[in-house]
Amino acid sequence: MTTQATAPAAPARRSSRPSVPVWFQEYGVYAAVAALLLFNAVFTDHFLTTDNLRTQLIQVAPIVIVALGMALVIGTEGVDLSVGSAMALAAALLPLYLGYGLVPALLIALLAGAVVGAVNGALVSVVGLQPIVATLALFVGGRGIALVMADGQLKQIVNPDLLALGTGSVLGVPLVVVIAAALALAVAFLVHRTTFGRQIVAIGGNRSAAALAGLPVKRVLTGVYILCGVLAALAGILATARLTASDPSSLGNLMELSAITAVVVGGTPLSGGSVRVLGTVAGALLMQLLRATLVKHDLPDSTAQMAQAAIIIAAVYVARERRSR
Repeated sequence: MTTQATAPAAPARRSSRPSVPVWFQEYGVYAAVAALLLFNAVFTDHFLTTDNLRTQLIQVAPIVIVALGMALVIGTEGVDLSVGSAMALAAALLPLYLGYGLVPALLIALLAGAVVGAVNGALVSVVGLQPIVATLALFVGGRGIALVMADGQLKQIVNPDLLALGTGSVLGVPLVVVIAAALALAVAFLVHRTTFGRQIVAIGGNRSAAALAGLPVKRVLTGVYILCGVLAALAGILATARLTASDPSSLGNLMELSAITAVVVGGTPLSGGSVRVLGTVAGALLMQLLRATLVKHDLPDSTAQMAQAAIIIAAVYVARERRSR
């Protein structure tokens, strides 16, 4: 009787790349925001004044609103490149329907965002196109439609009720900031406390397994893109009210990149299966503070772009470390 020799197990190979501390993987974006605030408190004159902080929050509010919708889409392992066009469409429709009253104009503008999202969702969930391809069509065509509606012209907004959305305040807090904060809480509740939110995470984690488990994958995907489109349209409405003009040619330009950056920097993986709402808000704040800091210190815009690129690369690396734990 013979026995078969067994080779000794090879020692586990340690990764040669430097590891990221666990606490930084989870809380790095918040630490970065705090570090930037501390830096500006010490080295930037008048940065922590009420007026300046108010300005920073007003500027970041539309990005936060769009990024919340983008986080839901990325949570399903998708992406939406058409959010800037949805903003432009909403802006183009407002002057056309303000004559019927503020509420009808707002509803039509939001409906336009819902239609954009429904088309994207149908192309992804029913037709089976890759999200980047499906949303690229309206990224290009949506702004063209908006320009046709506006006759390619900037139109001034004089409706006082609409302008109040951009300039009003609640207990001294700008209304746009209040709306962005309320939406962040609503999206957080949606993700963590509802069946729909759990379905988003499950589909992003493994779409095939979710379908086999009986989840309504097509309906959930379509709903997510509709929510993203509506949030983008709302951001377009608020931006138009703040600027006191409808300018579809420039409103929302590169907003998709700002939103994706906020989501990724905030810790939501591009591979889906997770949605970090508070991290998304912190990611948007981080990029806004970074841009404002560099401007305050008279550094060129190119430096800000390179710094943002470095932060994106670092965020993707940290996300990979988190998945490999």
